[in-house]
Amino acid sequence: MPELDNDKQTETVQELKKVSISLLRSIGIFHWLGYGLLVLALFDVIEILVPPQFMNPVWEFQTLGALVERVPVPLIGLALVFYGERNYRANWEIPLLKVLSWLSLLVGILFLLLVPLGIIDTLRINQQNSQRITSQIEQQIAQIQQVKGALEQAQTKEEMEQILSSIDSQGRTPTIRDSAQLTEVKQQISSFITQGEAGMKAQAQATRTQQRLSLLESSVKWNLGALVSGALYIGIWRSTSWLRSRKG
Repeated sequence: MPELDNDKQTETVQELKKVSISLLRSIGIFHWLGYGLLVLALFDVIEILVPPQFMNPVWEFQTLGALVERVPVPLIGLALVFYGERNYRANWEIPLLKVLSWLSLLVGILFLLLVPLGIIDTLRINQQNSQRITSQIEQQIAQIQQVKGALEQAQTKEEMEQILSSIDSQGRTPTIRDSAQLTEVKQQISSFITQGEAGMKAQAQATRTQQRLSLLESSVKWNLGALVSGALYIGIWRSTSWLRSRKG
C-alpha cells in the first residue's frame, strides 16, 4: 500500500510539472498579446490627439470621452504584459516593464487630472450651447418684429401684398380685394406670427434642455470613467512593486 501511494504521488507530481510547463508556455503568448494590444492602443491615442486643439472645450471634452471609451484595451494589455511577473522573460523585457510600470502611474495621474478639466469643459460647452441658441432666437425674434412692424403700418393692398410675398416667396399669397379682406388678412397673419413666435421659443427651450441633459449624461459617464481609469492605472503601478524591488 505505501508503494502504491508513492506511485500515485509521483504521478501527481509529474502531472503538476506538465501543467506548470504548459502555463509557462502560455505566459509567453499572453505577454506578446499584451504588447500587441498596447501598440494598438498607442495608435488610437495618436489618432485621438492629432491634431491637438487645446483650449477648445468641445475638442477637450470629446478627447476625454474618446480616451475613456478606449481604456479597456490598454488595461487588458498591461494585465497580460505583467502576468507571471519575472517568469518566462527575455532579458530586454525587465527594463521595458519598469518603464511601463511608471508609465501606468503617470497615465493614472493624468486621468485623475482630466476629471476637473472635464467638469470645467462641461460648464463651458453648456454656456456656449445656451449662447448659440439665444443668439439664434434673438435673430429670429428681430425678424418677426420687423414683420410685425411692417404689418401694423400696412394700410394699402400693395403694402400688404409686399409683406405677404416676403413671408412666402413661392407666391402662395391670398388675393386682397377690399379693405375688409385686408383687415382680415392682417389679423390672420398677426395671429399666425404670434403663434409661431411662441412655438419657436418653446422649441428653443426644449432644444436647450435636451442638449443640457445629453451633455450632463456624457459628462457624468466620462468623468466617472476617467476617475475609475486613473484608479485602475495606479492600481497596476502598485501591483507591479516587484519590478521596483532590489531584484528588479
